[in-house]
Amino acid sequence: MKGKGVVFTGRLKVSYQEVDIPEPLADEVVIDVEHSWISIGTESSFLRCDRIAGETPYREGDPEPFPQINGYQKVGVIVETGSRVQNFKPGDRVFATMGRVNGMAFPSGGHVSPAITHVSQVWKLPKDVNAVAYSGMVLTQVGYNCGSRPDIRADDCAVVIGDGLVGQWAAHTLLHRGARVTVLGRHDERLSLLPERVVKVNARRTGAADALHGDSGAIAIVVDTVGSLDSVKELQPLMKHNSHLVSAGFLGTEGLIDIQSLRAQEVTLHSPSGWDRERMDATLQGITEGWLPTEPLITHRYPVERAEDAWALILDKRRPCLGVVLDWKS
Repeated sequence: MKGKGVVFTGRLKVSYQEVDIPEPLADEVVIDVEHSWISIGTESSFLRCDRIAGETPYREGDPEPFPQINGYQKVGVIVETGSRVQNFKPGDRVFATMGRVNGMAFPSGGHVSPAITHVSQVWKLPKDVNAVAYSGMVLTQVGYNCGSRPDIRADDCAVVIGDGLVGQWAAHTLLHRGARVTVLGRHDERLSLLPERVVKVNARRTGAADALHGDSGAIAIVVDTVGSLDSVKELQPLMKHNSHLVSAGFLGTEGLIDIQSLRAQEVTLHSPSGWDRERMDATLQGITEGWLPTEPLITHRYPVERAEDAWALILDKRRPCLGVVLDWKS
């Protein structure tokens, strides 16, 4: 079967092209994709070859995993179901993660249509919703996962490092759970998208400790969404006894945390990664209920045929962007 995919053909090289797609199995569905949401942080690291699999960083001498179809999130309409598939039927609008593909460094990817996806990786969308709001649901779940890991007592002080999508959704989740939230970002336009009751700090102008007034023992939760150990170290003296550190940013080969220093404060370390059914179900519910907003964070949409232009935008640090969606239907 032939389809279309957004292919990383080499370092910093992107092409929208025809790809070879395997025939569906009995426990798979075939999805005609409508929208796919680029996971900027993860996909950029693969495009630069900073990592070569999951949480595995590239090391000198490793084979470069190209060509590849990257990504892991999209929405579309089921056009065919396998003989063992239950609870789904043609015409259902769904969210899906990976779709299988032949001839690539990885056997599956996100930005491919039709998407041949195992039924365990498919979620039916509620009726009468805007499907694009759910097209980044794995990434939304990453933010939800970060914000749901630590224990929270009413009015606990939580600090989120990073104003990107994961930081935004982590902040919303912590707010929803009753925490007082401060976000340390570097982009005024992104910080302005957060709710009014979030304390917004541009770390380019104000240090973390200064923003929190050097109040030792004030912070109950630190969530690092960008992989900034320097920021974590700056905040650690302000963390209270029995506090929580959630580390979700990709640290490459530099991810060294001094466990002994955490022990002195009895800090609990959380290292979330990936997704599971329970968290995805909760994320879908949060989007539907409105406390996990997604559409306001979409800053750019491109026809999938212009995927190379979308990536030119993402890689150009002079042009701000946040949520970038590829539209597969004209």
